[in-house]
Amino acid sequence: MSAPLPWFSKNAATLGAVALSVGVLAACTSGSSSTPSTTTSSSSATTGASSSAATSASGSPSSSTPINIGASLSLTGDFSADGVAFKQGYELWAQDVNAAGGILGRKVKLTILNDASSPNQVVTNYQTLINSDHVDLTFGPFSSLLTKPASAVAARNGYAFVEGAGGAPSVFDTPANQADHNVFDVSLPVADSLMPFVNYIASLPASQRPKTAAYPMADDPFADPPVQLAEQKLTALGVQPVYTVAPFAEEQSSYKPVADQVAKKKADLVVLGSTDVPTVAAFMAQFQANHYTPKMFIAAAGPDQGAAFTSAVKPGNAQGMMVPNGWYPDYNDPASKKMVTEYEALYKVNASGVNADVAEAYSVGQVVQAAITATGGTDNQKIISYLHSAVTLKTVQGDVKFDSLGENSAAAAFIFQWQNDGTKYAQVLPAGGASVAIIPTKPQWVS
Repeated sequence: MSAPLPWFSKNAATLGAVALSVGVLAACTSGSSSTPSTTTSSSSATTGASSSAATSASGSPSSSTPINIGASLSLTGDFSADGVAFKQGYELWAQDVNAAGGILGRKVKLTILNDASSPNQVVTNYQTLINSDHVDLTFGPFSSLLTKPASAVAARNGYAFVEGAGGAPSVFDTPANQADHNVFDVSLPVADSLMPFVNYIASLPASQRPKTAAYPMADDPFADPPVQLAEQKLTALGVQPVYTVAPFAEEQSSYKPVADQVAKKKADLVVLGSTDVPTVAAFMAQFQANHYTPKMFIAAAGPDQGAAFTSAVKPGNAQGMMVPNGWYPDYNDPASKKMVTEYEALYKVNASGVNADVAEAYSVGQVVQAAITATGGTDNQKIISYLHSAVTLKTVQGDVKFDSLGENSAAAAFIFQWQNDGTKYAQVLPAGGASVAIIPTKPQWVS
């Protein structure tokens, strides 16, 4: 590119020079394995503790007592594919920590409750984890939709709330976080996640840019901000919007009629505001039924979920699909490679089949581990202060440095694309470095 691009994400100004080499705490890189102690329940935990929630929040345990970390995850319901992957990531991190002797000599115990993808149940679960099970620390759930109400429970009880899948602006703008500053998202802020794609379109000669675009969006705080920003920027480039209808309900019955409407517009480009595999798969199926293949198709989330995505849509149909993210299985870092290798062995998939949620969850554990080690225990207020101290931490996703509201200002944005007949998940943007050439036109659907 001979001319500078017109827009850069605040987290991606130096993406062309991002070094794909990330360190990690030694306790997370042990070659041995050990199964973590995990309690899982549909709505209530089966373990308890004698200490009060206030004592747990301040942290004053015996050195022989396990560190009990509580989380609510969507093991059933609309977000179950992601919830299960997050559970696998949390458990893999705990396994590695315990195999290396624990944190400050204490093993890690996970207490995981099933919120069934419900905002109401996630509130109940964190109330249970904190006030009944008296966990020492909390990890976040999946999705901005659930993180927002869950983080308020943590704030009321003085708990740090480190999470990996609640990057919507609305999560950080809550009164609870504005007052307590207890939310910390280890992953890429979602609002500007599509900017590398926008900059790619801007770099093309006008004759090669898509002429028209459709912007269907699920009614979700994660899905909408990046699509809205992309629409604004692409429209300014002369890409005509032909579908900009109000967000649709994030439920199976809503997908077909919206996808049919989009297909009738025959847009060159589709930018889909999605949070999961079922949404993307439904749109792809309806586009195929309408004999419509957009020249370019990028989704806010879904294609990043490895084998869960390709098995739902068929590898041949995955070919050419794009998605933003801050991590991919071939990330050139020893700790990330070790995590991927362990995951491949445990779940019998190849590297491209590793869900990005696994890395997000694993990174949550690494950040909390660093905070415990640095502060000498599980005092939540000390952990909150430490994470707001402008320290840069190392995770399998890359650098983590929190701003005043808990967003990761050091995160780098990338665009990934399924290639090699849907068997290879490749980094394609920004161009250069470890990126491979983008497939500029999506192939036709396969039967």
